[in-house]
Amino acid sequence: MAFKPGTLTPYLSARHYFGAEQRRHRESASLSLVQLAGIVNSSKSTLARVETAELMPPPDLPDRLDAAFGTDKHFHGLYELAKREAHPDQYRRFMDFEAQAEVVENFVAQAMPGLLQTKEYARALLSVQEDLTLEQVEERVNARLSRQGRLTSAQPPLRWAIIEESVLRRRIGSKECWYNQLARLLEQVDTPDSKVQVLPFSAGPHSLMGGALTLLTLPNGSTMAYEEGIDLGHLYEDRDSAKKWRRKYEVLRANALPPAASAELIRQAMEDYKPCSTPPS
Repeated sequence: MAFKPGTLTPYLSARHYFGAEQRRHRESASLSLVQLAGIVNSSKSTLARVETAELMPPPDLPDRLDAAFGTDKHFHGLYELAKREAHPDQYRRFMDFEAQAEVVENFVAQAMPGLLQTKEYARALLSVQEDLTLEQVEERVNARLSRQGRLTSAQPPLRWAIIEESVLRRRIGSKECWYNQLARLLEQVDTPDSKVQVLPFSAGPHSLMGGALTLLTLPNGSTMAYEEGIDLGHLYEDRDSAKKWRRKYEVLRANALPPAASAELIRQAMEDYKPCSTPPS
């Protein structure tokens, strides 16, 4: 059966416009989906679903399309708009500030910080949300990974993450997925741009149990605080509120293990999931 391109609705959203522009440039270059897939190292099905806005473009696709079509940052710009649509409304303003922040400080009690998650871990974590379809899970995964783009830029932000010991004890995904996630965390424990501290069970109760907090320091020196619960998050932009959340964070930092001890605890958590070595033949 011959392939029939799906109907496009380019002005419905930025994601729809991205797909319509991909098809327009592809057809102008007289390329089939298979041919374009070979050029941008993707699959025909992925590109077909991107064109009809069934799928959020993977994070590495925009730059490859720009390179293939010689469109400078056209697709890059469309993607920057489209990826914001994949997040709930209350999260978008936080994302705008996060993209500008020179320092990003997190506390999480239930899961790995988004900026430190692997793709497989993010997918496994989002898949437990019963109200999300498989397509929506992939959209959220790609949108989450797109936030990590700054980490490999010429001027990455300083990241400081404090995580509850319980995060290390709750396996998410397969054994391989979990081992790789812990390995990613271990790599970020003590670098020039990243610090990780584990808050041990022995630290006892604290004021942020069960929640999550992110502090963003902007280039002008101001600080924003984003406090997140199970379903809702709130962005605090005023100075007094930010100072209140800063004090809570500093108490946790003082009670958390230093990076070296945190790294040892992460290594211990990895032991049960270490891949088995292949026996000699």
